[in-house]
Amino acid sequence: MKTSVPFPWRDFIRRVAAIAVPIALQNLLTTTGSMVDTMMIASLGNTQVGAVGLCAQFSSLLFACFWGFVGGGMLFFSQYWGAGDDDGINRAYGLTLTCMMSVGFLFCVMATLFPGTVMRLYTDKPAIQAVGVEYLRIAGFSYPLMVFSMGMAALLRCTDRVRLPLYGSLTGVAVNIALNWVLIFGHLGLPAMGVRGAATATVISQCVSIAVVIALAKRSGHRYLLAFSRHFRWNRALVRAYFKKCFPILCNEILIGVGNMVINVVLGRQPEEAIAALAVFRTLEGLIIGFFAGFSSAASVLVGTQVGAGDPDTAYKRAWRLVYLCQGFIGLAGALMTALHGPILHMMGMRGESFSIGFGLIAIYAVAALIRMGNWTMNDTFRAAGDATTGTVMEIVFMWVLVLPIVWLGGMVWHWPTLAVFACCYIDEPIRYALMQRHLFSGKWIRPVTREGKAALAGWKPER
Repeated sequence: MKTSVPFPWRDFIRRVAAIAVPIALQNLLTTTGSMVDTMMIASLGNTQVGAVGLCAQFSSLLFACFWGFVGGGMLFFSQYWGAGDDDGINRAYGLTLTCMMSVGFLFCVMATLFPGTVMRLYTDKPAIQAVGVEYLRIAGFSYPLMVFSMGMAALLRCTDRVRLPLYGSLTGVAVNIALNWVLIFGHLGLPAMGVRGAATATVISQCVSIAVVIALAKRSGHRYLLAFSRHFRWNRALVRAYFKKCFPILCNEILIGVGNMVINVVLGRQPEEAIAALAVFRTLEGLIIGFFAGFSSAASVLVGTQVGAGDPDTAYKRAWRLVYLCQGFIGLAGALMTALHGPILHMMGMRGESFSIGFGLIAIYAVAALIRMGNWTMNDTFRAAGDATTGTVMEIVFMWVLVLPIVWLGGMVWHWPTLAVFACCYIDEPIRYALMQRHLFSGKWIRPVTREGKAALAGWKPER
């Protein structure tokens, strides 16, 4: 008779905290920097804050286009790390970084050479378009830097160096805030550059952040990040396996990114007060996503390493606990943001109608995020374990069949209020949550890429 061993909660929480806390702090720092940016830009007027907010949505599309490679890369990094395969980690990193940087340079070209086309896509307000063009022409140079930084962070997190990206972000955010103060308003004898100053500060702070991470990695003797001669020794088997795992994630992220772009096109044609409120909300949303990113990365590493090492039972037991732990913290974060909405929105320049819309956006999201982040954590867990298809198919199908038609009709045809259109963006989440939970407890998402993992999976059945 098989005896049930109690789940090691203390060790589990310690491992989660070791990964999730530094990443959450890193994202909190980044979001704090974005909030300070927004506060400074908001003092210039609703047109400026709305324009920069829409430019941020173009950055989100960039994120969607390269995140498929990050997700696929982390799958290989974590499983190879669990199996102790140094050569596999190096080759997977080189392939991941090459694919990511191709996307980064493409978006850099679009932003710097065709900013007018980008802004006309996102809004029909000429004044907002003009400000956005000024911003994109400079900020576009930060896109390859941002992508490179994200690639390094993914590798470091999967190889037990989660604090190095945190230190890089801390330095970068401090530099960004200081330069914003100087360049936006023209302090220390420099001319006031407005939104162009904010864009310049973004580019410089990204360079500083990357330099800090590389210097710390070299100092700590990290044996993967700087092993340039070993990053590009790919073989046909690795490339085939990599793109086989990445393709569903790429399809998911790109189609979801395009779907979100359609949603932003609809929201970008709302009244100017609503566009400003949405720009502020997206900054606050980063606080919630910051918490989520920590748990998501913890799920990828703690589950992926066990799958790769040949311990599917531990991977399974960790997975569903991570989902509920993430949702608990997201719920607390959403409640706190709702309770403090007054001082936060006033501090970020929201008044009158913009304030009312901003509070409505926060209240809707506080409820929706509880379910949405559960779905995201489950999907990232599935991907780290080798199942890059199930969550991807669900997310794409529900967005394009259910969410986008309703949002488009509500905003562009029936002209519903902004808050009603915004609420429709989340109508698929409860349905997907129920389906994802069923898949989670089935254990069928454990699909190793290492020899050790494949051998251990034979005859295994999940046991809660």
